[in-house]
Amino acid sequence: MSGMIERLRGWPVLPEDLLGWAESGFPGLQGVPGLHGIRVEEELKDGTYVLRAELPGVDPTEDVEITVTEGVLTLRAERTEETKEKHRTEFRYGTFARSVRLPAGAKGDEAAAEYKDGVLTVTVPVPEEKTGTRTIPVRTG
Repeated sequence: MSGMIERLRGWPVLPEDLLGWAESGFPGLQGVPGLHGIRVEEELKDGTYVLRAELPGVDPTEDVEITVTEGVLTLRAERTEETKEKHRTEFRYGTFARSVRLPAGAKGDEAAAEYKDGVLTVTVPVPEEKTGTRTIPVRTG
């Protein structure tokens, strides 16, 4: 059953591309060979959107790119890791990406990022919009 996931107790069979879209969070990132998803946590607290992403083993100044386009925050990272043991050397590498839609009103141009202990934290201000009630008069003709 190449390219498909087996049917589990009445669940429909889904193409792998659909699952790739669900993992990446953004349709434009699906189907890219060698592209892996990034595990993230999102939180909206005290007027700030906070995204925490697991990115162990990357150099944040060289290997991480964060962009905001039309209300979508995209993280891209590349990791190359070399492990040397007595009789062997092993390389682990890959390109990782994840896109998330920012909350309405988020100020993407004021986003900030910090990397510590393998976790990238991106903060974006989301000012609380004042919603007032206005009475609209009805004209009669």
